[in-house]
Amino acid sequence: MGNVKSIENAVESLPPMELAEFRRWFAEFDGNAWDRQIDHDASSGKLDQLAAEALADYSAGSARLL
Repeated sequence: MGNVKSIENAVESLPPMELAEFRRWFAEFDGNAWDRQIDHDASSGKLDQLAAEALADYSAGSARLL
């Protein structure tokens, strides 16, 4: 059985309290992974073009309040 399938089966068999604990842990884990990816993308210049486009839109008056 594949590793992912084993993990799926283990998660499916968790009692409700442990599932809630796992969800909290995974949300934090996933958020940290996302933060690391964004930091990496920003420091490598991967987001520079998007930032330049956003600033150009703002300077041109094309931005709107959210």
